[in-house]
Amino acid sequence: MTTSSKPGNAAVGYRNVRDIMKLLPHRYPFLLIDRVIRIESGKFVDAYKCVSVNEPYFQGHFPDLPVMPGVLTLEALAQAGGVLVLSDLDEDFLVDNIFLFSGIEKVKFRRPVYPGDRLDMRCELVKQKMRIWKMKGTATVDGVLACEAELTAALMRKADI
Repeated sequence: MTTSSKPGNAAVGYRNVRDIMKLLPHRYPFLLIDRVIRIESGKFVDAYKCVSVNEPYFQGHFPDLPVMPGVLTLEALAQAGGVLVLSDLDEDFLVDNIFLFSGIEKVKFRRPVYPGDRLDMRCELVKQKMRIWKMKGTATVDGVLACEAELTAALMRKADI
């Protein structure tokens, strides 16, 4: 399954949540991407999540001042990176393999994310070697940086896990 353009060309890729779910194994309440706006094969992906007050984690984080947990912002970035990588792989290949978050470095949280915010994410491919990808991720709200990190993920055979 690939985007409709040649590698290196900008393309609108997996636009809606149904298309994203064809690539990622995540489901409610842990699918943290609502839409992919733009994807450039082997380079970057732009995606977003509309943060709703109805998210289940807001019941306990925190009842009087709901704030999206930072680790979920990181997970949303990792899922965006997964879409970037997996969109270039054949659909049959994905049946026996899974893309797993394997490392994180240089994390900085700059702004809280609240209900009603649209969390805009960009993941850029930094390096790929064998079955390991390193990406730089940024998450913003209204153009203001909320989180940044370097993410590493590996493609694993399900049978080996």
